[in-house]
Amino acid sequence: MSKDIDEILAPKPDVRPRIYAYSIADEAHKGLLKVGQTTRDVKQRIAEQLKTAAIKNYRIQLNETAEREDGTIFSDHEVRAALVKKKFANTELEWMRCSVQDLKTVLVELRTGQRFTGTHHQTFPMRREQVEAVDKTFDYFHSIWSEDQHGVPRFLWNAKMRFGKTFTTYQLARKLATKRVLVLTFKPAVEDAWQTDLESHIDFDGWHYLSRSSNSDPTKIDDEKPVVYFGSFQDLLGRDAAGNIKPRNEWLHAVNWDLVVFDEYHFGAWRDTAKELFEGEEEAVAKKELKYIAALEGVNEDLGVLSEKETEFLPITTKAYLYLSGTPFKALATGEFIEEQIFNWTYTDEQRAKQDFVAKNPGKWNPYGALPQMRLLTYQMPDELLTVASAGEFDEFDLNEFFAGTGTGKGAQFKHKSDVQKWLDIIRGQYAPRIVDGLKTGSPPPFPYSDARLLPYMQHSFWFLPNVAACHAMANLLAEKHNIFWREYHVVVAAGESAGIGLEALPPVRNAIGSGFSTKTITLS
Repeated sequence: MSKDIDEILAPKPDVRPRIYAYSIADEAHKGLLKVGQTTRDVKQRIAEQLKTAAIKNYRIQLNETAEREDGTIFSDHEVRAALVKKKFANTELEWMRCSVQDLKTVLVELRTGQRFTGTHHQTFPMRREQVEAVDKTFDYFHSIWSEDQHGVPRFLWNAKMRFGKTFTTYQLARKLATKRVLVLTFKPAVEDAWQTDLESHIDFDGWHYLSRSSNSDPTKIDDEKPVVYFGSFQDLLGRDAAGNIKPRNEWLHAVNWDLVVFDEYHFGAWRDTAKELFEGEEEAVAKKELKYIAALEGVNEDLGVLSEKETEFLPITTKAYLYLSGTPFKALATGEFIEEQIFNWTYTDEQRAKQDFVAKNPGKWNPYGALPQMRLLTYQMPDELLTVASAGEFDEFDLNEFFAGTGTGKGAQFKHKSDVQKWLDIIRGQYAPRIVDGLKTGSPPPFPYSDARLLPYMQHSFWFLPNVAACHAMANLLAEKHNIFWREYHVVVAAGESAGIGLEALPPVRNAIGSGFSTKTITLS
């Protein structure tokens, strides 16, 4: 019986070369990457290289194709030569003293034939909804400017996390041909995302990122270079002991900004005293103290009550404002923005777009593929615990009261410690009355830390608590000897000055999580 040729021939091996890099965790190889090339399986090739020397403490840092966009191939020799040209040292036997980001930048340069500064290596395009947000905002800004040359338009992006607000904001700034962008936030910890997006994507090659923590002098930047300055509103509003503007902030008020971005807009409550910083906003309300909401206490030690000279605070001028928030409920409820000034993007929109793309583009790369599915789960609190923190006209349950804590550090305690302990038992499915109810119904409800189907997704979780005292109290309770189950988790308190301000609070969390597969963490904030 004759056979088809495809049945006779063995499958053709994939001989396309790949560039790889790995590191070894010891002092001799600190800061070094071994850069090589192979047409075989990268993991197998590296394992064979290191087998003779019995090296096991290595980590594969990069595994990418060695093809250009036109199909031609580049070699590992070209990769190392390009790194050397960028002043990265070539030590010995294909080892380079550079970072993974530096290596990725060189790969993009070899594929595209372009030359980039810094570590710009990302090439992904905007998703459909990101393009829509940029276009709608761009058109609205220009409609205002066409009516009034000196008009200062305002626009709100009501978009949930994972929309990509930082990246999309930079794309708007790029389309507007801005040279000076000021990003202000009430949550300094988000700085990491703002810096990474600007310094990693090739669309922003040549842009400068500055913040209080950067070492560059903002007054020395080339006037023709686009600049993004990131700062916390707390620092910007803060004054010295004499009630004067901090000297390090004076330059901010001398710049005519092209775009001012208010990130995490819902946090700041945008009180009248904050608005008076900006020309084009409502008239200043004189002699008022700036009162931050309780959630912001301790965010910036430099922040004090503004003096009565606050009306003398130099205004910051700009051509346009962009407001970013995932939960701008107050702004929407009060009609602060009209429909033409709002772009909306919800988790429902995201999940629908993910499904629709697969249906309409079978076999194609899904730009939403990296966004995980979302499942919102709730559970019922027992009546006996609901009554603990129920008061007021409508007898509503108050989480702030239920988790009320006092003290700090090892001395922190919950006001209703026994009831919080019952709550910990509930989410483990170990609360006796609930176990009985489950036996009666025959279908006990799943709780976060009790159901075998949910536990793999709960290896790393983030718990929101009312204040710093509650965070310390929870950490102490989880560590008590009788809570054997919870002591399996590394508990990180990311709240209060001791945890670090802004970006300083992130490293302990990342270190605790590590690779994420063999660790279990709970972060409290």
